[in-house]
Amino acid sequence: MTRTAVLICPGRGTYNKTELGYLARHHADKQALIGSFDAMREAAGQESVTALDGAERYAMSKYTRGDVASPLIYASAIADAQSLAEDIDVVAVTGNSMGWYIALAAAGALSPQTGFEVVNTMGQLMQQHLIGGQLVYPCQSDDWQLDRQRKTELLQLVRDIDSRPDHHLSLSINLGGMLVLAGNADGLDAFEQAVPQVQDRFPMRLPNHAAFHTDLQAPVAAEGRSRLPVDLFSAAKKPLVDGRGQVWWPGGYSLTSLRDYTLNAQVVEPYDFTRAVQVAAQEFAPDLFIITGPGATLGGAVAQSLVQINWQRLGGKAAFKARQAQEPLVVTMGDEAQRLLVSR
Repeated sequence: MTRTAVLICPGRGTYNKTELGYLARHHADKQALIGSFDAMREAAGQESVTALDGAERYAMSKYTRGDVASPLIYASAIADAQSLAEDIDVVAVTGNSMGWYIALAAAGALSPQTGFEVVNTMGQLMQQHLIGGQLVYPCQSDDWQLDRQRKTELLQLVRDIDSRPDHHLSLSINLGGMLVLAGNADGLDAFEQAVPQVQDRFPMRLPNHAAFHTDLQAPVAAEGRSRLPVDLFSAAKKPLVDGRGQVWWPGGYSLTSLRDYTLNAQVVEPYDFTRAVQVAAQEFAPDLFIITGPGATLGGAVAQSLVQINWQRLGGKAAFKARQAQEPLVVTMGDEAQRLLVSR
């Protein structure tokens, strides 16, 4: 019996210490695929994906860099996408932030190799420029109830800080019950000083992250467009849901428009991952939401996004966990036990 699924691809911050060796553990059978990525890295004078994945130790200062994290995450995710069980019918693909690039490859709008070129190029450019930074702050209750008033107040605070001289701050990613904010040092510092610490860890700065999805990234977007021509792109085989919640139906758009969104609006405008998940749920009504590896941190944001629209009467954290225990709805391939449910 076929199981329908929305495939969700992760972004930065998902290849951490516990993920070291992910490719070796799960994808030793994909030497041709990984080897093609290694050849591209080595031709550019960069350390191969295989060498990075096979290192003896994980160093945060190295593995959180855009030119290291991005290719590792891409290789892990696209290999996972190629490892789905034969009874899984992917009805749509989406992703979080950098995961949009992976989603393009998983849906067939980029080949595995051209997708790697896009990710490796943009990761390198982000690291070279490293404009601004990011932090994360919650706007929900412990039971995943979105506090709409608090969210409105926080976004107003962001606008107030951004209006100050030499301060830049704006919404970067709408991530379930979390706000990912991005800006320059003054803007981020001002927000941290204005809000209370919650759960002993928020507001939390993200190491080696730039001010993704803000106009501060305009130089990176421009250079990406100069390096990545439209002929890298091809017609997708699966529908894609982007960072605005817009569905790109196969045959319903030009390759120029897809490339323009990917290397312009997607880079410099806020990314609404919450809406992408909600649109995917409501438009395609899948049996499963499958999150490729590496890592298992995106499952919470997916679940929170579904709870916000009371998807299948999942009105809170407790209801979602009860459903997961009985019949998993969100399956994270970065989780050793869950990947067995959907992989070959």
